[in-house]
Amino acid sequence: MEILLFIGITLLTFLTMEGVTWCTHKFVMHGFLWYLHADHHQPKYQGIFEKNDAFFVIFAVPSILLFYNGINPELNFKFFIGLGILFYGLAYFIVHDIIIHQRFKLFTRTKNKYIVGLRKAHKVHHKHLGKEEGECFGMLNVPKKYFKI
Repeated sequence: MEILLFIGITLLTFLTMEGVTWCTHKFVMHGFLWYLHADHHQPKYQGIFEKNDAFFVIFAVPSILLFYNGINPELNFKFFIGLGILFYGLAYFIVHDIIIHQRFKLFTRTKNKYIVGLRKAHKVHHKHLGKEEGECFGMLNVPKKYFKI
């Protein structure tokens, strides 16, 4: 029974991270940490990495701390919260950096309705080069209007 609880905690954390990401993107990335996110809204990347990539580290810190405190002194629920954050981070990397921004040339010609909708929503987000007037701050859950063909 304990394993089901740990799976549930991991899944709930993963799902909660979409809301955390939305809030962080809108109020932190497009707020007081805009200087780290601004280069991400420029039409072309200057190199392989951008300042915006620092957010992967920022989100990794709580996950690492939860892993550590989730096995010390014995395995507990904190480990599985950290695992949910890690899984969301991996999903974010795959969806945002590989599928949407094509930092690695995979899934370039997909006709998958969900992926096409994600790309449309993200394109609308990036049409604003400044931090104001943004929209579509989520990553996995975007408005249904972007899934219409």
